[in-house]
Amino acid sequence: MNVLLDNSQYFVNGFLNTIKLFLISGVLCLILGTILAMMRVSPVPIFRAFGTAYVTIVRNTPLTLVFFFFAFAFPLLDIVGELREYYFFAAVTALTFYTSAFVCEVVRAGINTVPLGQIEASRALGLTFGQALSSVVLPQATRSVVPPMVSTMVALLKNTTIAAGFSVAEAGAIRDILSERGYSAMIGLLWVALFFIILVIPMTLLQRSLEKRWSVAR
Repeated sequence: MNVLLDNSQYFVNGFLNTIKLFLISGVLCLILGTILAMMRVSPVPIFRAFGTAYVTIVRNTPLTLVFFFFAFAFPLLDIVGELREYYFFAAVTALTFYTSAFVCEVVRAGINTVPLGQIEASRALGLTFGQALSSVVLPQATRSVVPPMVSTMVALLKNTTIAAGFSVAEAGAIRDILSERGYSAMIGLLWVALFFIILVIPMTLLQRSLEKRWSVAR
């Protein structure tokens, strides 16, 4: 308990930054991932090709390399200039860029569960492909998308710890702080693990509840 109480400010600040990283990148990757999924099922070949290339490349690239690019290579392009808290911005961008590929596949799998006749009927009524997708297909796909999407968000939450290696003071950086102050890093890591479990448990319970409520009959 002494490790936790004596360093409570570092634990509080670290997990507040972790939650901030998770919420911002979570919203952004949901938006980008949904757009990519719509591109992957689009009747326009160039959109399908772009979506497929994005998912294939990003899903097979280690997240650490994505962080390296946005933290060190991206500034050389002189696009962001003197942005305050650049490394936090880079962490959000890397997490969004990486996780959106997985969100895309979850949404696309949900779209594929909707019978093709639904889209054909929508097009017969005069709806465009985009209107049919947003008004007819995606609402029906939600039942099968939400439970696996929660698993993707849990993975995103845990992936935020990689940002500690890129000058972002979040939960993953607590071990180094404790080591510098002479406290047991192992005990500190156990506390960090416990707090992550506390954050993940509500999401897991939500996932199980939705699976029971929105289970799709096979």
